Amino acid sequence: MARFPIREPEIKSLAQNIVTGLTGNAAVFPTPPVTAVALQAKLDSFITLGNETVAARAAAEQVTATKDAGLVELTDAMKGVLRYAETTVGNDEVKLALLGWGGQAASVALQPPGQARTLEAPRQGEGWVFLDWKEPVDGGAVASYKIERRLRPAGDWALISIALESEATLNNQERGKDWEYRVIAINKAGEGVPSNTVAAVVV
Repeated sequence: MARFPIREPEIKSLAQNIVTGLTGNAAVFPTPPVTAVALQAKLDSFITLGNETVAARAAAEQVTATKDAGLVELTDAMKGVLRYAETTVGNDEVKLALLGWGGQAASVALQPPGQARTLEAPRQGEGWVFLDWKEPVDGGAVASYKIERRLRPAGDWALISIALESEATLNNQERGKDWEYRVIAINKAGEGVPSNTVAAVVV
C-alpha cells in the first residue's frame, strides 16, 4: 500500500495528481469530500506561501549581511580610536576610563578546559552516528574536541575524530558493533576530564 509522502515536493506532486485525477474522472469519484477546485485552491495557496517564505528568507539574509558589514565598520573605527588613546596616554586607567576603556589586563596563564557535558547520540543510520554535547562551564577556552570510541564493555579507548564544534557526525562506523563514545575538550594547556559516555550499536 502506498505511503503518504512527508517531503514538500512530493506532497505538492501528489496534490496535483489528485486534482488532475478528480477533474478527469468525475464519474469514478463523483462526491469527494474536497472538490478538485477547492483542492487546487489550497495547493495554489501553499505554493504562494512557499514562494513568499523563500523571498522573505532572502531578504532577511541581505539585511543580516548589511548589518554585519556595518558592525565591522563600527568596530574597526572604535578599535582605531582606542589604539590611539592607548598610544597617547599609555595604560593610564583613569584617562582610558574617560572613553569607557581600560588598560591592558595582566596576562593569565591558559588553563585546560573543563569537562564536556551531556554527550548524546540522538540520531544514527547505516554506518553513521551523530553526537552532540555541551561545552564545559569551567576551565580555559576550548580549542577543539577529541572524540574517542571503544568496544563495550571494556575495550581500549581510541581517537577517531577531532571536532571544532560541539557536535559531529561520525561516518564509516563498523556496523553491528556495540560501540561506546566519549568526548574530551582540549586546548594548548591540556585536556579536560572525559565526558560521560554514550553507547550506540551502529546499524
